[in-house]
Amino acid sequence: MSTVSSSNSSGDEPNKRPGVNSEESSHLLEATENGAKYGSRQAVKIIKTPVNDSANANDRPQDQENLLGKMVHTSTENRANTFPQYVAALAAAGGAFAAGTLLGWTSPAETEIVKDGTAYDFDVSSEQYSWVSSFMTLGAACVCIPIGFLINFIGRKWTMLLLVIPFVLGWALLIWAQSVIMMYIARFILGIAGGAFCVTAPMYTGEIAQKDIRGTLGSFFQLMITIGILFVYGIGAGLDVNKMSIVCGIIPIIFGVIFFFMPESPTYLVSKNRSESAVKSIQWLRGTEYDYRAELEELHQTDREIRQNKVNILAALARPVTIKALCISLGLMFFQQLSGINAVIFYSEAIFEDANTGISSSMSTILIGVMQVVATFVSTMVVDKLGRRILLLASGAVMALSTTAIGVYFYMKDKNAGSVENLGWLPVASLCIFMIMFSIGYGPVPWLMMGELFATDIKGFAGSIAGTTNWVLAFIVTKTFKNLNDALGSGGTFWLFAGVTVVGVIFVALAVPETKGKSLNEIQMELGGNRQPSTMQPANSEPK
Repeated sequence: MSTVSSSNSSGDEPNKRPGVNSEESSHLLEATENGAKYGSRQAVKIIKTPVNDSANANDRPQDQENLLGKMVHTSTENRANTFPQYVAALAAAGGAFAAGTLLGWTSPAETEIVKDGTAYDFDVSSEQYSWVSSFMTLGAACVCIPIGFLINFIGRKWTMLLLVIPFVLGWALLIWAQSVIMMYIARFILGIAGGAFCVTAPMYTGEIAQKDIRGTLGSFFQLMITIGILFVYGIGAGLDVNKMSIVCGIIPIIFGVIFFFMPESPTYLVSKNRSESAVKSIQWLRGTEYDYRAELEELHQTDREIRQNKVNILAALARPVTIKALCISLGLMFFQQLSGINAVIFYSEAIFEDANTGISSSMSTILIGVMQVVATFVSTMVVDKLGRRILLLASGAVMALSTTAIGVYFYMKDKNAGSVENLGWLPVASLCIFMIMFSIGYGPVPWLMMGELFATDIKGFAGSIAGTTNWVLAFIVTKTFKNLNDALGSGGTFWLFAGVTVVGVIFVALAVPETKGKSLNEIQMELGGNRQPSTMQPANSEPK
């Protein structure tokens, strides 16, 4: 590190470089440190400016060099308070918890609704119940693109608060359903709320978090979904369907009360020319002692660039950087859904029964939920240390091996049931390993990266396309799984999923960039083929 200004220690007139004096040097040093931490391109650019008046630079006294050099190394770092960011991210993830309850509701409710027929005053067949389950994914698929416009119109915070209304309405219709059609409508509305959260919450978290903890905070979304699923499994073991639905309907109300006190995204506020509100938001998130100027300037600079190059949505989607980000995000969503996660969950109860573990079907689902929560929690701890790519590569490779092993078991069982009498441990172990690895990598990371890959001006719409793709694929896999199983057999179906997962590993290795520790601007530059240097050059060196 070196200085960016000099002065004469004698009584002579100070030697000055044009445009830089000793008072400015402290501001430049401060901006440089802030820029290095938060990805400010302007701060790095200042340091890279070469010194043209070499004579003055050579005349600087040595003691001034040492003094200012020491200032660079010993200046107080602009530390931000990360605790409020964790609070805001967890509050936003409360919506994911509510979404997790509606995802998990169908499993504990099935016995009482379909088999016993005691939940409602009308009968529900197995085929009708499959549509009750699937209508949630249709609702989620339909809302993802419209919610992208709403996010940019009223903001991230108020969008999530408004989603409390369809959540409560959906649960109310389900609680007091008078027909199967009413159940379809209820699940569709609930899907709208859940699908909208899957777009909005990761975007909000990605915009409020510092880059060094953004991965951890972004993983809270998937973690809270798994906790929501486990929660409804747990209460479903002790409550009837009606009481279980009432509890699930209260959760979004609690979320709304808590999230009301959270700040709006600074990125959104700057885009709406509300700089004063953006400062308050940054200081809420980083602490009042935090010097917000470098971060605010970066947000303004990004917003100016967007406004200067403002284009319509189709033109923005046609940008090479957006196309690349969209291909990566859609690819991750595709391989997430076609990894076999739905098939593994569908067969989980049969696998535990075949293994003669003595574990009931309700307890087996709870056990699976516990594994998902623990593994997703581990992912939140390591995603900013190990990185996104390594988690995706490791989880994909192990998941492919697990589904291959499960396929071998069911293939042997279909050929000769007696041949697998002593192999009950194989599918159980493979199932557990699969759920753990999915929850570490392919479960949370695609949603996390969806909030990181896109430029601000297209993030809402492009993220909505990715979310829609995910839910459409979930619907297709859920509804066609039985047909696929009839055509290929259980073993062949699992082998197909294993093959797709292997292709996914290759895709990640060749196409997915590492976003760990990078600001959102740095990610955009890398996707565009430019790598911003992370280290600062001495002022008297030539720019590289």
